[in-house]
Amino acid sequence: MSDEHKSLNEIIRFRKEKLDTLRERGVNPYPYNYKPTHTSGEILENYDDLEKKDVTVAGRIMALRKMGKASFFQIQDMGGRIQVYIKRDEVGEDAYANFKLMDIGDVVGVTGYPFTTKSGEKSIHAKEFTVLAKSIRPLPVVKEKDGETFDAFEDKELRYRNRHLDLIVNPDVKDVFVKRAKIIATIRQYLDEMNFLEVETPILQPLYGGANARPFSTHHNALDQQLYLRIADELYLKRLIVGGIDRVYEISKDFRNEGMDKNHNPEFTMLEFYWAYADYEDNMKIVEDMVRKTAEAVNATHVTWHGNEIDLSQSFARKPILKLLKEATGQDLGSATNDKMKKLCKSHNIDVENNANYGQMLDALLDALVIPNLLQPTFVIDYPKAISPLAKAHRSGDPNLVERFELFIGGAEFANSFTELNDPVDQRERLEAQAQLREQGDEVAQLVDENFIQAMECGMPPTGGVGLGIDRLTMLLTEQHTIKDVILFPAMRTVDE
Repeated sequence: MSDEHKSLNEIIRFRKEKLDTLRERGVNPYPYNYKPTHTSGEILENYDDLEKKDVTVAGRIMALRKMGKASFFQIQDMGGRIQVYIKRDEVGEDAYANFKLMDIGDVVGVTGYPFTTKSGEKSIHAKEFTVLAKSIRPLPVVKEKDGETFDAFEDKELRYRNRHLDLIVNPDVKDVFVKRAKIIATIRQYLDEMNFLEVETPILQPLYGGANARPFSTHHNALDQQLYLRIADELYLKRLIVGGIDRVYEISKDFRNEGMDKNHNPEFTMLEFYWAYADYEDNMKIVEDMVRKTAEAVNATHVTWHGNEIDLSQSFARKPILKLLKEATGQDLGSATNDKMKKLCKSHNIDVENNANYGQMLDALLDALVIPNLLQPTFVIDYPKAISPLAKAHRSGDPNLVERFELFIGGAEFANSFTELNDPVDQRERLEAQAQLREQGDEVAQLVDENFIQAMECGMPPTGGVGLGIDRLTMLLTEQHTIKDVILFPAMRTVDE
C-alpha cells in the first residue's frame, strides 16, 4: 500500500518501525557528519570528466523504485537531482538491507561513479550507501508519472506555513530564494565598489521616524520604557553623515504595524543609502544603474509582471508628479485647497476620510489615477513639500515643491529618494508641522526627533538619500506576484494545530 492511501498516523507508525529496525541493525540513522565531494549539478555538468571516477553525494530521496537485487532512486540536493543505481552485490547485503528500509524523504549519502544507463540517463552507480536522516513524517503527496516525480503541494496557505516542505518539493520556489540572495549580493557589491560603508543601526528605538507609518511597540523591562521597532533607517543614517561617514548604507529589516496585502508584509527588507555632496539627480543615476546591473545578474532585464512586459534595459523615464496629476484630472493641484481636493476625489469615486489633509488626498489621487499606468520604469519627480517633510526645497524656487522622486515599475513603487533637507531650522519647522497633523488625527505623521535635529545643527553636508524595497525588487526580477512568495517565512495568522 502506497503512502498516499494510508492515514498520516499510520505512515508515521510504519516509518518509526523502520527507524527502530535500523537501530536494531546497529545503524545510527542520524550520524554526526558526512563529506560529499560534489553536488548532483556538478556531476551532471562535468559528467565527461567524472565518468567512472569515484564521487560522493548526499541528498534527499525524491523518487524510489525498489526491486529485488537492484534498485533505482533519485536524490535531490542544492545542485538539483540525480539518479542512483544501487545493486546488492555492489554495496553488500547489510547496506542494501538498510536501503530497503528507506522511504521518499529520507536523507542518504552515496559513494560511487557516474555512468549512463541503457535508457541514456546520466546516473551514479553506488558502491557505498549511508543513511543520514530517516524521515518519519512524509512529504506532501508524491506520485510517479512518466518516470518523473511530481507533487500535489500547491495550496498556498499550506506552502507558506510549511516552507521547508515547499522548498523540498517545489524546485522553482528554491530558485526564487537563490535569486533573492544573488540580488542582495549584487546590490551590496555595487555599493561596496562605490566606497559606501555598510553599517547597522538600532532596530529597537526610543522614537520612530523616517517614514509615515504605524510602528510596533514593546516594553524594555530593564530601562522601564517603551521602545519601537524601526519603521525606517533614515534618521540614524543621516546622523552618520553628520559624523563624517560620507557614503553609508544599510540593508535592514524594517517593521510597520499596518495592513497586509500582495505588496506589503509587516516585516520587510529595505536598502537605504546616503551620500554626502550628492542630490536627487545623482540618486536617479545610481538607482537606474544599480537596478539594471542587478537585473542583469539574475538574467531579468526583460520580465513579465502582472501580465505586463517590462524592459529594464531601457532608460528610465522622468515625469513631474503635478504634470502627471494634471494629465489625469485636468486640474493644477500644486496649491489646491482641501475643499478642491475633496471634490476632486469624490468626482473620481476615491474614498477619503472626512479629515483627510492635502497630502493624503494627493496620495489617494496618485494611487488611483496615475500609478497603475506607470508600467515601464519611471521616476516620478518634484513632489509637493506638504508630503515630503525630509526633502530639500526645490532649487527652482517654487515654494511648494521639493527635490524628491519615487521609482515606479509595473504600477508599483520601488524606491523613494530626496535631495535631503539639511537646514536644521527648516527641518524643525517641518517636523513640528507634522506633529500638528498628528494632533489633527493623522496617526502616521512624523514625530519631532530632537537628537536628529541637534545632529543636523552640527552641520550636515549636502546629501542624497535613497530607500529601495528589496522584497518588491525581488518580486519583479523573479516574476512573482505576491510578497509572500519572496519572503521565506511571511507573516501568517496563527492557527490551532
